[in-house]
Amino acid sequence: MTPQQRLSSGLGEMGLSLEEAMEEKLLAYLALLQKWNKAYNLTAIRDMDQMVIRHLLDSLSLKPYMNASPVLDVGTGAGLPGIPLAICLPHLSFVLLDSNSKKTRFLNQAKIELGLDNIEVIHSRVEDYQPSEPFQIITCRAFAALNTILDRTQHLVTSTTRLLAMKGKEEAATLPEGFIKQGEYPLQVAFLGEERRLIEIAPDTDQA
Repeated sequence: MTPQQRLSSGLGEMGLSLEEAMEEKLLAYLALLQKWNKAYNLTAIRDMDQMVIRHLLDSLSLKPYMNASPVLDVGTGAGLPGIPLAICLPHLSFVLLDSNSKKTRFLNQAKIELGLDNIEVIHSRVEDYQPSEPFQIITCRAFAALNTILDRTQHLVTSTTRLLAMKGKEEAATLPEGFIKQGEYPLQVAFLGEERRLIEIAPDTDQA
């Protein structure tokens, strides 16, 4: 199965419909990632078929939950899930945050080559980042343990912010004081064969 066939088949299985130009741009992103990976070691996954599944389809399982912006992708690494989502949701704006300079260099190049005007790349530790406007959604895919994420992003969360954490089945959702779990949803990722969950967290506005 070619990468194009794998992507199209996976999207269909997940009930996601994309324009052909978006699918082409998603594969162009992977080609760029594979090219830079040789020197920059951006991701441990080298096989293109697995990259389609574990990078593109896994990231796009979040698409139905993205309904507002700006969106902050914390610890974005090589741009996951931020870049696939930004490609497929051009009407939303994304900030991709990472403390690794090699990765943010790649992200800036991807922004230019893919013509992604709806993303901004920030090279910073999350605890040092001071945005100019509040975020509606904060996403994180493989950044840290849930409690660590909430601790480090606390200064970025407002009363209207939703934090969407992509997690496997192994992590218990024990939240620190000041946060409530608004929902926990199974994420269906075609061809993955592993459990994925989305944990939606919001500030506890009832807390005195």
